[in-house]
Amino acid sequence: MRVMVTGASAPLGAAIVERLLAEPGVDRVLAVSREAVPPRVHPRLFQHAADLAHPREVHDLIHGAATLHGIDTVIHAAQHRDPHDAGGGAHTQTVESARWLVLACAAHATIRRFVHRSFADVYAQRDTTPTLIDEDAPLELDPAAPQWLRDRVEADLTVRAHHTDRLQIAVLRLAELLARDTGSQLWDYLSSRICLRPAGFDPIINVLALDDAAAAFATAARSSATGAFNIPGRDTLPLSCAIAQSGRSCVAVPSSVIAPLYKLRRAVTGLAFRYDLNVARFHFGGMVDGGRAARELGYQPRARVVWPRPWWRVLLQRLAETRC
Repeated sequence: MRVMVTGASAPLGAAIVERLLAEPGVDRVLAVSREAVPPRVHPRLFQHAADLAHPREVHDLIHGAATLHGIDTVIHAAQHRDPHDAGGGAHTQTVESARWLVLACAAHATIRRFVHRSFADVYAQRDTTPTLIDEDAPLELDPAAPQWLRDRVEADLTVRAHHTDRLQIAVLRLAELLARDTGSQLWDYLSSRICLRPAGFDPIINVLALDDAAAAFATAARSSATGAFNIPGRDTLPLSCAIAQSGRSCVAVPSSVIAPLYKLRRAVTGLAFRYDLNVARFHFGGMVDGGRAARELGYQPRARVVWPRPWWRVLLQRLAETRC
């Protein structure tokens, strides 16, 4: 198996590359990133710089480097990560780049499988939404939804629409990927000194570790199963417990004032705090059902997440480990 991974310089992409290099059945990995990165010496790793926001570079990547290396599987993990960004640039990076890439792969001589990174956010969250959400649940198609959410839904649907007998497509809808620099709004929320949550409501959340996410992509690359797959994490717990795990203070306030308070904080401090964009979705507390991924991909979450912690707690933990 010869695999190309986009977004290889980001934490998720880098973890996928490492996982693939550990697989004996992977003959070659082509790591693609927008910016040039320091070269890494590995006999099965090849690096390539390409900006997928430009259709010409997508064409040259697929019909140039991918052809040269005989790529047969593409893992697309390069999406826009900042929900505060809006406009054409963010849309191009998430939606149009995925469209150009999957179309180029469909016409390629050797590429037979395309694995796309999607998000559990794509599901519509209503008061009638079941607690456990499977892949047949309705997607969020509300035109009033924020752009970052509409873009993720559009990219998900766009990629799935190009499945053919020639090109197998699997879309992995990841639960909240709790790791630094992955675009996780929950990570930002738990990194705050004080976390506000809705009074009288403590939603159950499911979080995904970086190692499990990488394992899911490696498993999907090996498989021939197609369609959408929910990828849950091992850790499921109330939001208040997640706040405690991160060593933060939890303050329960009326849900109607949470977003205004975060907006006020942003106006006063000038700090962009992304979690206020998604806090309303916690009112329904749905979690993705990973049954299909378990049956058809053989994916089971095993890794625990690394919680964001205050610097002094990290220091104390390291000192304790040193003494031991």
